[in-house]
Amino acid sequence: MIDHTGLVVSDFAKSKAFYTQALGAIGYGLLMELPASVTGNADVAGFGEPPKPDFWISRGTPNQPPIHVAFRVASRAQVDAFHAAALAAGGRDNGAPGLRLHYHPNYYGAFVLDPDGHNIEAVCHEPE
Repeated sequence: MIDHTGLVVSDFAKSKAFYTQALGAIGYGLLMELPASVTGNADVAGFGEPPKPDFWISRGTPNQPPIHVAFRVASRAQVDAFHAAALAAGGRDNGAPGLRLHYHPNYYGAFVLDPDGHNIEAVCHEPE
């Protein structure tokens, strides 16, 4: 199992605002922030479902190539909400909500590029 993961962002404040809004639509919240003075390296922010963050962003030179992260959600409505919230937060569309039948009959996902071009997805594997 994956305990936590993350990516590096160029504009920490902008990305923190983006992820707060986009992930808030699927029940993820900003749960922890640590400054570089504590981490010894960079400012970081952790998102997740309480009580533990499992998705982290950190200030620095963005990962190249950009990273793909998919968040599994329980309903197609959450996929739709994620996509709308991410676009409203300044993300760029990289695949509107819909079925991706080439993966499997119930793969319903949406893709958005974050401010640094990371491909962020919400996906539901349940039937409608």
